[in-house]
Amino acid sequence: MRRAAIVASLVAVAAVIGGGVAVTGLAQPHKDESGPRRSQLPATTQPVERGDLTSSTSVDGTLGYSQERKLNAGASGTLTWVARSGSTVKRDGRLYALDGKDVRLMYGSEPMYRTLKSGDTGTDVKQLKENLVELGYGGALVADDEFTAGTTAAVERWQEDHGLKETGRIGSDQITFASGPLRVQSVNASVGDVAAPGQKIMTTTSSDRVVRLEVKVSEAALAKPDHKVRVELPDGTDADGTVSSVGEVATTGDDPNDKTPKVGVTVTFDDPGAVEGVDKSPATVRFTGRTRKDVLSVPVSALLALEDGSFGVQVVAGSKAREVKVRLGMFAQGRVEVSGAGLRDGMRVGVPTT
Repeated sequence: MRRAAIVASLVAVAAVIGGGVAVTGLAQPHKDESGPRRSQLPATTQPVERGDLTSSTSVDGTLGYSQERKLNAGASGTLTWVARSGSTVKRDGRLYALDGKDVRLMYGSEPMYRTLKSGDTGTDVKQLKENLVELGYGGALVADDEFTAGTTAAVERWQEDHGLKETGRIGSDQITFASGPLRVQSVNASVGDVAAPGQKIMTTTSSDRVVRLEVKVSEAALAKPDHKVRVELPDGTDADGTVSSVGEVATTGDDPNDKTPKVGVTVTFDDPGAVEGVDKSPATVRFTGRTRKDVLSVPVSALLALEDGSFGVQVVAGSKAREVKVRLGMFAQGRVEVSGAGLRDGMRVGVPTT
């Protein structure tokens, strides 16, 4: 019987597949004709266990924030103030100031692309009215898509509270829309710079944490959208997550020593508010695949290559040891599913000491 060679080859196969594989045919092991079969007891044993076996693979990624985007100046002027990197800006919060006049954040999916005034209609009008209502300026205002006289009055009240000329008109020199709170990832302009419309002021993200990683194409089947995962955070704690997106194009990356095709994957957290950690710090995502219910398994290192080309384990009972031929199933978690006559839960099988 030969243990080391067959264990090495099986572990290699399991690693390539991603931690879980059902074995239906493998290269036949070489017969050991170097001497008589050893009959001594192994130095170490491990139990045959009955339970569920789940294939999984872990991939290293980077902790970050979702929805990275650039935020451009909405008007011309000298930059007199800008939110600091790492800060979070919420509804009606200051993002930057031009010529001493603040540009504030409002929530909405459609960008601020025009000056809104009485008589205008559209999704951007509806977004503005929703924000005015949320901020307490709406009164009896109905948050529809029509810029009414009531909308003009609400805008004027907002402008008065923020020290602006009460025109009842509002444009990109006063507000910008984003889907929710913004985190300032980096600032791309300095106080004193002269800005022009469309010039990049900062890079922002949402306040929700995500993990970005690259997965080998051979393992991409485990990283399907909406697939549940576990994430090990930088502080050693675990958090539940969900695959939110999987790239459609495989790339080999910039590392000249690794040309393995990979696809980009983004994982969101089920409870993003509970996730802490420095931006760009490492995180490990554990993907689970198939599960085999109520099966017998042994450590992979317990497998023997028998002389007839089959596989077996060395069952130890007291001072006696015997070989039991086994059929192999799924590899996962450092174990392999086995079945065979006379094999049962709780038996001890020999394993190498190193």
